[in-house]
Amino acid sequence: MPPYKILLADDHPMFREGVKRIIDDVPKLKVVGEVGDGLEVLKMVVKSMPDMVILDLTMPGLHGSEVTKEIKKLYPQVKVLILTMHKSKEHLSRVIMAGADGYLLKENAFGDLISAIETIRQGGSYISSLLSTQMIDFFRHKIRSEPEDLLSNREKEVLSLLAGGKSSKEIAQHLSLSAATVHAHLGKIKKKLDIRNNAELIKYGLQKGFVLED
Repeated sequence: MPPYKILLADDHPMFREGVKRIIDDVPKLKVVGEVGDGLEVLKMVVKSMPDMVILDLTMPGLHGSEVTKEIKKLYPQVKVLILTMHKSKEHLSRVIMAGADGYLLKENAFGDLISAIETIRQGGSYISSLLSTQMIDFFRHKIRSEPEDLLSNREKEVLSLLAGGKSSKEIAQHLSLSAATVHAHLGKIKKKLDIRNNAELIKYGLQKGFVLED
């Protein structure tokens, strides 16, 4: 079986060397390139075609989240493991949204690097345990603060028409749906927003600006 090819991207040569030594101790893993600039990462990906890029966030040239986004757009099969000192949930959420497969803190690198690589290699995702709880709390807060984001486009249409004063029958006619389908949509909307009846739903729609009269 050919070795699993890894590209290292970090602007600190001594740290890269330490990471390379850890990887070189595992026979089935191979470092196929090293870069210290965000823009150079994309060129090296084309040149070496790695299975994984281990990427720092803050490098000259291009931020790690932008590098991740470009890699995933051009080479979606290439895995990306972020290896950084940044502990904030903002950094974490930004790169996860960009498509990163893992996020490992540098302070944990020498103990957890191989485990992170293997987890991602086998199709999983890896986030440093210190940050896992932060990430869960971050998305829970986002969902609580923006519950309407849980609604589908069709459900938003139904809510807008209801808030605009239309009855269920009129909504069905307006959207060319059956009355049963509209009733089902309203039930799902109320469940997602934790609202008990149509009166409260209309009030919510008006408060949030969901008004579509025609």
